[in-house]
Amino acid sequence: MPILWLFLIVIAIAAVGYVLGRSRALQSAGGDSRNLHSLPTFYGANVALKTVVPAFGLLIIWLLAQPLYVNSQISGMIPDTAIKEGSSHSLVMAEVRRTADGLDNAVAQGQIAETEARDAQADAADMTQRLKDAGQVVTSEITQPVLRAAQGYRVMTASGYKIMSIAVIVVAIAGAVFSLFQTHSEYRARNVVEQGIRILLLGAASIAILTTVGIVLSLVFNTWEFFKLYPATDFFFGKTWAPSFSGRGGSSSLGILPLLWGTFYISLVALLVAVPIGLFAAIYLSEYASPKVRAFAKPLLEVLAGIPTIVYGLFALLTVGPLLLSVFGDDGLGWMKAGTAVMTAGLVMGIMLIPFVSSLSDDIINAVPQAMRDGSYGLGATQSETIRQVVLPAALPGIVGAILLAASRAIGETMIVVLGAGAAARLSLNPFEAMTTVTAKIVSQLTGDADFASPEALVAFALGMTLFILTLGLNIFALYIVRKYREQYE
Repeated sequence: MPILWLFLIVIAIAAVGYVLGRSRALQSAGGDSRNLHSLPTFYGANVALKTVVPAFGLLIIWLLAQPLYVNSQISGMIPDTAIKEGSSHSLVMAEVRRTADGLDNAVAQGQIAETEARDAQADAADMTQRLKDAGQVVTSEITQPVLRAAQGYRVMTASGYKIMSIAVIVVAIAGAVFSLFQTHSEYRARNVVEQGIRILLLGAASIAILTTVGIVLSLVFNTWEFFKLYPATDFFFGKTWAPSFSGRGGSSSLGILPLLWGTFYISLVALLVAVPIGLFAAIYLSEYASPKVRAFAKPLLEVLAGIPTIVYGLFALLTVGPLLLSVFGDDGLGWMKAGTAVMTAGLVMGIMLIPFVSSLSDDIINAVPQAMRDGSYGLGATQSETIRQVVLPAALPGIVGAILLAASRAIGETMIVVLGAGAAARLSLNPFEAMTTVTAKIVSQLTGDADFASPEALVAFALGMTLFILTLGLNIFALYIVRKYREQYE
């Protein structure tokens, strides 16, 4: 049963339970709601909560646990002889899952019958060809053990979903029936519902933390798998980025230094554009502009933050790149060979970051107490001296935080880099050469027909982990600066 249908069935049971719970409470009070401990709606909500929460809790736990159980069971079906030299158990399991998905898609599209997909006597070579003819992605020849394991994977997964659907519906009905038996005029439904909602709100507040933990754990585990296949020293200190999708990555050079250099170089150019313009715009809007000008200019400036990054990328590719090429190319100074370069991506990314710096800095400067300005004026300082010697030092922690936020945004940008900077991984000081970044390579490594368990695909997680640690370090540094200078000026 599709998850959506199961969701709708549980909601329908909860809705019926709400109506029955409300009417049962009124009936127990002789039709007079004044004889009830709580309002009738609380009795209905009590039934609905005790229907939905256990059912959806079981659904979530089942969806998380079933893949782990199925993988452990199917993993035992693969003999050691099926693991080729240079491969690993995780690579074979990736082939099993990919083959199972191909069989599912082919059956769903009517290109292969269900009986054929489950045929234990099916020939692996024939099935490989049939899947390729059906348009399913098969990156290598399916072996007989992999085919058998894929068939078992499909059967166990389908059976698990059927059992899950039945169990969730049974739990929903049991919760509704149990809560209906609890419903009577003296039952403290309001207390129970409010406590339940409080727990749900706590769970919702914990989702961000749990999501962060899940992201970090997925990065850690997959990064560990990558370093079991590829030396960590070659990754962190290698000066060449040349992934090869032949031989399961045996001939790949996956050094991260060129990617880190490209990331920092493009981000530096972007900050050199965004910080002065954004900071000067914030000073003008907060200290010099009239209320009418500010009311018009600030929203207009913040429109830049709402433009999709793909639009900025096209702007870099079609406008800024050719413009720079006409000035610095062969027809001009001769420094630039193509429109895609560090300078192209850096300039456009800097334009994108201006609202981050200007808007945050403007709010921070406006938060500086007016008494500090008045005291400076009273001592005979001019407006420019007051801004330079009083307002900006007082607002420095927030301004540094805004700049580091813009830096984190620049480090994580992808589309502008892909379209504006090129795809060359190199160590160079020339800002008019094409380079690439960590985020751009994460996208390219997970795009295509590479084996997901190969070093070329797993390296994306190592790149992501490195980027995560760098941005975390930036945030910690920003917190240190803010705390240090806040103590000085408070």
